[in-house]
Amino acid sequence: MGFEVREREIISPIPAVLKVLEREKLTPHLLVSPQVESEFAHLLSNQTSPNCVVLGDAGNAFSFEALNKAFRALKTMPSPRLIALGRGKYYRHEGELHLDVGPFMSALEYATGVQAEVIGKPAKEFFKAALSDLGVSAEEAIMVGDDIEGDVGGAQGCGVAGVLVRTGKYTPSSETHPCITPAAVQDNLGCLVEALLLGGM
Repeated sequence: MGFEVREREIISPIPAVLKVLEREKLTPHLLVSPQVESEFAHLLSNQTSPNCVVLGDAGNAFSFEALNKAFRALKTMPSPRLIALGRGKYYRHEGELHLDVGPFMSALEYATGVQAEVIGKPAKEFFKAALSDLGVSAEEAIMVGDDIEGDVGGAQGCGVAGVLVRTGKYTPSSETHPCITPAAVQDNLGCLVEALLLGGM
């Protein structure tokens, strides 16, 4: 659509996770994308005794062995903590569907009995932080997304109108979700903008 988006305008769960780790003096075992590992470098001085696992979309760096290492790390911690950068089920990349962080989070929860702390979509705190960064109230904002649960449901849980778009990971079944009804459904962001300019949604 030709939008110019600056890096500081992208809201990511990583800064929020870093604040939690720093505040609570946690040393993480990481299962995240190599592209974001450097963000955690200052917290990795004691990798022999991590006291939490941080789980995100590891992309091509993910493997069954990496998941097993995270599992073993949790099982050896006296007070294990599992921190997830979201709870998405899947996403679309280069035309293909890929498992997101949610299924692997659920696997670790099931295998260890540790309840994950979700910092990222659809957690209410993530949306509250986004509203604060943008300087707007929930009533003034609209969340536009292709994920009926992570985007639309997460936003609505924070009082933000959620609009579903028929792009990306959207499937027709998203429009008949048993618990989440979007404020509107549009073919894409451009259609939503046109509708808003005409006084609708």
